[in-house]
Amino acid sequence: MVSIPEYYEGATGFLGKVLLEKSLRSCPKMNSVYVLVRQKARQTPQERVEEISVANENPDFREKIIAINSEFTQPKRVLNEDKEVIIDSTNIIFYCTATVRFNENLRDVVQLNMTATRQLILLAQQMKNLELFMHVSTAYAYYNLKQIDEVVYPPPVDPKKLTDSLEPNTYIYTKALAEYVVQQEGAKLNMAIIRPLIVGASWKELFPGWIDNFNGPSGKGIIQTTCASNSAHADLPPVDVVVNMSLAAAWYSRVNRPRNIMVYNCTKGSTNSFHWGEVEYHVISTFQRNPLEEAFRWPNVNVTSSHLLYHYWIAVSHKAPAFLYDIYLRMTGRSPRMMKAITCLHKAMMFLEHFTSNSWVWNTDNLNPEDKKTFNIDIRQLHWAEYIENYGMGTKKYVLNEEMSGLPAARKRLNKFGKKHLVLCGLYVYKFLSYFGASSTMRYQRPRIQHQNIYAYGGLNAQNVKCT
Repeated sequence: MVSIPEYYEGATGFLGKVLLEKSLRSCPKMNSVYVLVRQKARQTPQERVEEISVANENPDFREKIIAINSEFTQPKRVLNEDKEVIIDSTNIIFYCTATVRFNENLRDVVQLNMTATRQLILLAQQMKNLELFMHVSTAYAYYNLKQIDEVVYPPPVDPKKLTDSLEPNTYIYTKALAEYVVQQEGAKLNMAIIRPLIVGASWKELFPGWIDNFNGPSGKGIIQTTCASNSAHADLPPVDVVVNMSLAAAWYSRVNRPRNIMVYNCTKGSTNSFHWGEVEYHVISTFQRNPLEEAFRWPNVNVTSSHLLYHYWIAVSHKAPAFLYDIYLRMTGRSPRMMKAITCLHKAMMFLEHFTSNSWVWNTDNLNPEDKKTFNIDIRQLHWAEYIENYGMGTKKYVLNEEMSGLPAARKRLNKFGKKHLVLCGLYVYKFLSYFGASSTMRYQRPRIQHQNIYAYGGLNAQNVKCT
């Protein structure tokens, strides 16, 4: 893995940033990295690359990163420049671009997850010195199977005859189809596929808990309930584990050049068990000990597999407070926003429900156990409680830019929320008991009332008979 130019797609994303940093740091003899970036309205590809922290922190890294404008979703605009350089100089491809929005428009997600994959493979077939093409997929690609081996399965439909079969979401559907595209179109290339799951904050490298997005515990207290199974396995591979495994798998496939396409499930498998009920406990305890400065309310999450309870808590702890807060915003001359935010969160939670309510068996035998130790990807050594706490602190420090010196004030503010939370919980319990108490009283009173009606009816009849 040294002294080779590497070619990356998706380096501006969460996984791509860590992969780029790790490769440059661990392979100092690497000559250059070509990063294919789509141009945005107000940013050139070079400006987008310069925003990546790894490019700014080390001058040597910056010299090796070469940004190239490209658009793989449009075949006629695959490469606008430097195509010959790419074809002549590329040895390894890491392809980790994808849209991870579960409710993305089908046409858009097909273009990015499938069409772009095919276009890059066509370009790879022209590369004179290419040794490996590593495609980053998802371990949920075959969610309908309970045991998933490290092989490419037949796709839901023929990619060329794509229909509107979208369960459970367009992301997973097109990822499964993309694997088939990789297998069929890249038959003459040395191909490999890595399948991570829900990629979480870093475990060790560069810093414990490093993250650059809100795809995890935020601790603001907005979400108070979620529909999940407490006993379902929570598979959250840290981003540095995914990156290290990608590099190790790429090295193995490049050196051994297996006849069949190699697939690597990047999951914890059956080792180091961790469940969503435990995630709930550790997330709550982390943010109660180390609250955020701008917490919306007391951090608390009710994990339930009951749809009835879930919708009850949605109405009571999400919609009602959001509705009242929007009224307050209107009264103070500001635009309401909480109901809109809550609606978006509910849509995201709905798409995740299938994965937080079920468990799978992942086969992870394709990578040698010794390599897992060497490349720091042996997840059996991961202490989940410590990892979740670092995850929360990473959100606080790297996403929200909050300093640890602000913790005393944040804790004082949270204590006020705690008192209000206890009062509200008391009101909820009182209303709950009052409702069922009233229902029970009415239920036990009905036979007596009906009995009285019967006697009154009988008396009326008797009176009528008597008068007769």
